[in-house]
Amino acid sequence: MTMFSRCLAVSALVLPFIATPANADEPIDIEAVYTADVSATVAGGRDHRLRYLDNLDLAAEADFDALVGWHGARGFVYVLNNLGHRPNDGAGTAQGVDNIEVPRQGPHLFEAWLEQQFGPASLRVGLYDLNSEFYATDASSLLIAPPFGIGSELAATGVNGPSIFPSTGLAVRARVSFGEHCYAQAAVVNADARTWGDRGGIDTGFENGVLMITEAGGGDRLRLAAGAWSYSRKQDHVYLTDASGNPARRHGQGAYILSEWRAGEDMTLFARAGVSDGRTSAFRGGCQIGGLWEDVVPGRPDSAASLGLNHAWFSRGYRQGLRDSGVAPSLAETAVELTFTDRLLPHLSVQPDIQYILSPGGDGNARSSLVTTLRMTVDF
Repeated sequence: MTMFSRCLAVSALVLPFIATPANADEPIDIEAVYTADVSATVAGGRDHRLRYLDNLDLAAEADFDALVGWHGARGFVYVLNNLGHRPNDGAGTAQGVDNIEVPRQGPHLFEAWLEQQFGPASLRVGLYDLNSEFYATDASSLLIAPPFGIGSELAATGVNGPSIFPSTGLAVRARVSFGEHCYAQAAVVNADARTWGDRGGIDTGFENGVLMITEAGGGDRLRLAAGAWSYSRKQDHVYLTDASGNPARRHGQGAYILSEWRAGEDMTLFARAGVSDGRTSAFRGGCQIGGLWEDVVPGRPDSAASLGLNHAWFSRGYRQGLRDSGVAPSLAETAVELTFTDRLLPHLSVQPDIQYILSPGGDGNARSSLVTTLRMTVDF
């Protein structure tokens, strides 16, 4: 049986047993979303094979006030399962082309946390997706290229990534709201993002230290925010080694800014930029700009389109590594993405997507890659 057939078989077995959401007034709300992508690099890249991959999300949120009278408390559990191929094997980019692609297939406990509200403030503890609240813009959420979720200069750091999809780490997050539209938040996250489903399971030793991140912002029609992050312990240098031949160790740190502007009733524009130390990551910095247009087809309120451009500057060490391997490095990787979605049935959305990537992987002599994807989403 081919991988494509196995993926379809597993999905067909799992989907009938997914629970539908509880009523909004119920103390426990259960949601399920199944996403399947069929993708191919049709020009440039390493090959032009058709690849299938999928993602199953199962999430449950509990209101402990309604359940047991614990005022201001809630809990959240989020399990995901990923199967299929890796589209970036064909595209050959440094940043990736599909936000449900994973390095290792199988089920994961993605999030599991408790949150306590204290008036305008809240405290959250547990396995936590950093990108659910930090370095995030709603206007870029329809785009499927990973840099539109979180900047590559941060996403490429840490032992196993900085507690984002598909692996999270133990964290403590504090958030304070000032009025209706302003906020400040900070989190301390295990620098070794491992959870159930990863080799070794959840890391409780914190031997690699923690990632500390802060963000503050606000605004209604125009939202502005800025954040900064730093690792408590030195990280492996992307290129340099010590006298023993082991990677040199340096402090990893960076900062970012982001904005969203409600330019019209159905149009929201976004712009983001981030920088890093450039020694512990393949990326020195990056930026993403674009927009989301909702209700783009008259009479179809679930239709939406999005256009985005992402640009990532490579670090000096990464470029030197390419030179050592005989590749003429480029200064950056740039990609343009255009996507459209519409709900064809009550629980089914279809989303064609196209991406054009210049200097994929940082190879200055590589042909530009053209990647097409058809995403199908079933929600319950």
